[in-house]
Amino acid sequence: DVKDYLWSTLKSGRVIPGFGHAVLRKPDPRFDALLAFGDAHEDIKNNSLFQLVRTNSQIAPGVLTEHGKTKNPFPNVDSGSGVLFHHYGFQETLYYTAIFGVSRGLGPLAQLIWDRALGLPIERPKSIDLKGLLKAAEA
Repeated sequence: DVKDYLWSTLKSGRVIPGFGHAVLRKPDPRFDALLAFGDAHEDIKNNSLFQLVRTNSQIAPGVLTEHGKTKNPFPNVDSGSGVLFHHYGFQETLYYTAIFGVSRGLGPLAQLIWDRALGLPIERPKSIDLKGLLKAAEA
């Protein structure tokens, strides 16, 4: 029984991987997108591990809320990404975090390319927003 296993994990002092988020206090939209992607593809939708991810996403928030030690009991992107990686043949779990990190780096890289293309100075975090960028581009 999934619920019993979750409780056993929590009572042993461990966490439920793939649940909670350091910043978000609501469901992670990235997890919702992964779930929608899986549901749109029959081969994934029928995958037993994907079905377990769905079951966990329905049961774990209630268990975590009852447990009372989390501010966000909802699944995060890590809750489903590993199953999709595995489904598509990428089964080296030690690299999952690296893939996530590389994907996070693409945003700043795109911003850096725009900075160079527009001849803007090196940015510091929060130094310019999209409105400011558009205003500079119009000038």
